[in-house]
Amino acid sequence: MKTRQGFCSLVVPMLMGIRHASLMAQPTGCIATASSLTPSGWSANADAVSGAVRGPLRVVRDVPLPGPANRFDYQSIDPARGRLYMSHMNAGRVVVFDLDSSRVVAEVSGTPRVTGLWVVPEHHTVYASAAGSHDVAAIDEQTLKIVARIGGIRFPDGIAYAPLEHKLFVSDEAGGADAVIDARTNKKIGMIELGGEAGNTHYDSPSHCILVAVQTRNQLVAIDPASDKIVARYDLPGSDHPHGFTLDEPGRLAFISGEGNGKLLVVDLRTMKVLSTHTVGDDPDVLALDPAWRRLYVAAESGLLSSVVADGPVLHPVGEIRAQHAHTVSVDPRTHRVYLPLENIDGHPVLRILSP
Repeated sequence: MKTRQGFCSLVVPMLMGIRHASLMAQPTGCIATASSLTPSGWSANADAVSGAVRGPLRVVRDVPLPGPANRFDYQSIDPARGRLYMSHMNAGRVVVFDLDSSRVVAEVSGTPRVTGLWVVPEHHTVYASAAGSHDVAAIDEQTLKIVARIGGIRFPDGIAYAPLEHKLFVSDEAGGADAVIDARTNKKIGMIELGGEAGNTHYDSPSHCILVAVQTRNQLVAIDPASDKIVARYDLPGSDHPHGFTLDEPGRLAFISGEGNGKLLVVDLRTMKVLSTHTVGDDPDVLALDPAWRRLYVAAESGLLSSVVADGPVLHPVGEIRAQHAHTVSVDPRTHRVYLPLENIDGHPVLRILSP
């Protein structure tokens, strides 16, 4: 058996190699059509790797977190550095956590009401949506200092990155738009009106599209990151106020949660049809996918963390975890550990680490 250090040294290059191959293969423009978000002839292995664990989560440990006992929000992982970045929203700080030593290494202040986070390793930068100051803070990964602020965004939230264009797309929830930022200059270069409230935003590499959940229209919108134009809209029947979602790129599936009705939709990105609908916790918020083991986690404001395994497009429940305010979740693709920041355990915030 490999040691954990040896395992990680193999997995990180593998993940980077997959990402590089994806960049080389992706089209140069968003290929969205009225009925598909998948390139013609797309083929990829969407099966779980050998040895994938299908059982429920178990608690490994609780790690004390600094700061007051109040709300956390999004998280972002840099597998190459072995770092987890957490937005401690109501403390106005980004917590930097070393995944290999399981300890907090720093806090970055100056991010009032921080919501969305996204690390861009090729620019050595973590981007943090500071809703309290209506801007996005660019944090240098080396120094952990804020090196730029990009303003003019009413309520910045989820963040996605289009690597070919070196652009960030930031959900402006209150403004009903996605802000566009040039990551090479850290300047805002546009606003894309969505016609409704912006939920989360993600980049889909096979289609080379930016996808946004437009929660007040119950739609998923596709944006061409080259032109910064909306190229397609897809209705989401059965969803009420879609906010959080994540993508299974090889399997060409989108998992989209509805805040208003506690439902999880499985959408086929080949046909843009809803394949199935599942009940999750009330007011679902953040989703995380372990791509190798094909395990999906859905965290809800009601304090329920749902775990399912995807066999192709079919979801199999494998357990639930209940914890107050357990609405944000992330998963380390190297180790398959799951991270659940909890704002108040006996008067203090903790990071609950779980493992299948």
